[in-house]
This record gives sequence, structure tokens and C-alpha cells, in this order.
Amino acid sequence: MRVYVPLTLSGLAAAHRAGELGPGPLTAYAVTPALREWYVSDDIEELEYAALSRAASASLRMIAGDPGATRRRVVVAVDVPDGDAVADPDHILDASSLGEVAIASAVALAKAAAVHVDSDEADKDVTAAAAALGAADLGDGDAQFTVDGAEDHELLWFGIQEIPNLIG
Repeated sequence: MRVYVPLTLSGLAAAHRAGELGPGPLTAYAVTPALREWYVSDDIEELEYAALSRAASASLRMIAGDPGATRRRVVVAVDVPDGDAVADPDHILDASSLGEVAIASAVALAKAAAVHVDSDEADKDVTAAAAALGAADLGDGDAQFTVDGAEDHELLWFGIQEIPNLIG
């Protein structure tokens, strides 16, 4: 199963030093039955993009909670055995946790398929979105518009061998 693990650039650097994403449990996003139902699509590429987008949103929340974090969303795509990614049955109907899964233990970074990171051009919008996230959560339409501005940026694809250049 392909899962998408949200991080920050400093989190990616720590994973690179440790050689693994962890320690567990890890929160990740995947194509779950609830995500399939919510997204109403049978196209696996669209569903995986939706899971990636959910992970990018979680990365934005990590950035918002860490004033010192570089303002670039980071998501690591990793393949894990199907049984290793478990959806929380108590949150299946919670829209904010659609596609969310837990992985009990650390995952070797060598198992990563790719790293997705914002371009430098997204910095201004991600910074603004991180600052507006709290107000957007409370229903402020203007703040939600600002958060959506970060989501307009496509994450760039990088191979895992490129991580040293990303965190350099």
C-alpha cells in the first residue's frame, strides 16, 4: 500500500540522518475506503492524488505549529505492507481524518518511492496559509481562501537520492 507521510523539511532532515521515518506510530494518508467514498472515484491515480493532498494539508499544520520550520510542505511517499497501515475506526466518518492511517513502527527511508516538496515560489503562500490556518478552522472565509492559496501550488516530485540537496 502506498502511504503519504507528512513532514517538514527539518523532519525530512532528521529522517535522512536516522535512515527511517519514525519512530512509530506514524500518521500517514492513503487510499482508504472512507477516502474512496468521499472522493467518489474509481481512478486510483486521482485517489492517490487526494491522499497526497491530505498529507500536504497535514504538513501545512505541522509548519503552522512550528514557527521555525521552513515554509515548504513535505510529503514522503512510501510503500508498506497492507496490514501495516491501519485506519482508526473511531475517526472513519470524521471529514478531517479522511484517508488518515497509522503505521505502528518506523519505516526505512530506503523504502520511500518519492519525496514531494513545495517549490521556492510557494514560500509566500505557504507562510500566509500557515498563519491563517487557525482562523480558517474557525470558519473565516477569507482565511480559508488564504489556506487554499497554498493548496494551489503543486508539490514537486524528487527521488530519495535527492534528499541531501533538499535539506542542504
